[in-house]
Amino acid sequence: MKLQESGEMYLETILVLSEKSRYVRSIDIAEHMNYSKPSVSRAMKTLRENGYLEVDGNGFITLTETGLSVAEKIYERHHILSQALVTLGVPADVAVEDACRIEHVISDESFQAIKKKISG
Repeated sequence: MKLQESGEMYLETILVLSEKSRYVRSIDIAEHMNYSKPSVSRAMKTLRENGYLEVDGNGFITLTETGLSVAEKIYERHHILSQALVTLGVPADVAVEDACRIEHVISDESFQAIKKKISG
């Protein structure tokens, strides 16, 4: 299944929240993303059904290997693209916002070229 931008954003958010707290719940995601609880619940159901995450009996959400792989990929893109834009002179707040949009549409080839240039 090709994940849409919103699904990638949810997975990235779960990754970020899981780095801050051992337990991530739908309400935490809703508050972090400023989304409604019903919207988050629908998204969690879809992501669970497609094998990107698991929800235990207490409502705690964990990423599967597949979900973690996607989340880490998007998070890396966000970080590298933000850094690249700041290096070019873009204010940090604008760079972070723009990177958030770009990370979902940039090709692997273009991203790898930017990453290579920034890293080396």
